[in-house]
Amino acid sequence: MKSVEIIYRYGEGETVRARPADSDEARHRLDQGSLAFAALIENLADDNGTASRVIDVDLQDLGLVAGAAVGPKQRPFAAVLGCSDARVPIELIFNEGPNDLFVIRVAGNGLGHDVLGSLKYAIEHLGSLKAVVVLGHSGCGAVSAAVDVFLEPARYLSLASSHSLRNIVDRLLVVVQASAKQLSDAFGPDIARNPGYRKALIELSVVTNAALAAHTVQQELGISSGGICAVYGVYLIETRQVWAPHRGTAAWTGLADPPGDPAAFAEFGKAVIHSDRIMSLLKVE
Repeated sequence: MKSVEIIYRYGEGETVRARPADSDEARHRLDQGSLAFAALIENLADDNGTASRVIDVDLQDLGLVAGAAVGPKQRPFAAVLGCSDARVPIELIFNEGPNDLFVIRVAGNGLGHDVLGSLKYAIEHLGSLKAVVVLGHSGCGAVSAAVDVFLEPARYLSLASSHSLRNIVDRLLVVVQASAKQLSDAFGPDIARNPGYRKALIELSVVTNAALAAHTVQQELGISSGGICAVYGVYLIETRQVWAPHRGTAAWTGLADPPGDPAAFAEFGKAVIHSDRIMSLLKVE
């Protein structure tokens, strides 16, 4: 089995990557970073030796510049709203080091007031952001809990005494209900009896939740035309790839623009439902 080394290297004279100049460069760098991470760990069991990746770190980002009187200034080029799930290492996924990403993690990557406030702060006060990313992930526990409550409403009673957990599930239930309707509209009401229905509903809800959050970030923070892009994707834990439908293309790898209006969301839903990922779970002709 191959060994993997991920090295954060800093030192005098080391080459450090320049920050992206605009939102297109930021998005490209994140996409290339996620591809590099997936490729590094691919086929581990089929080879021997060592696979290495070196991420050069700027000395000033660690506060190691000789004679510096103050700590390093925040200068991330992207903000990432991710899930709290410990299996989703955001800096590693995007091939980034310290001070590259402004990371917010909350169960189900939901957009509560604290999250929106944190993003608003980063956009208005840091002055370095070129992209805001909403990153969901496969098999999300928070989304799975909302799906289970939707499928068996009696489960909601176990949350009755926990206001904080109810808030998470309540926010996600709206997305789960919309996703269930999309599946029913596409395949008929009997699709709920399909053995793969629960897993398909979870995965459809995960990507819908991420897309809706990215759309909301655009609208609430007014960044659609401000030199900062809002994009989304789903990290597939089993393959370590970032996955999302891209409007107008057959591409599914990398970050994507969120739908911009109800009609676009309807087309987005159809694309995801008929994707290889969802169809393989449902096993429908």
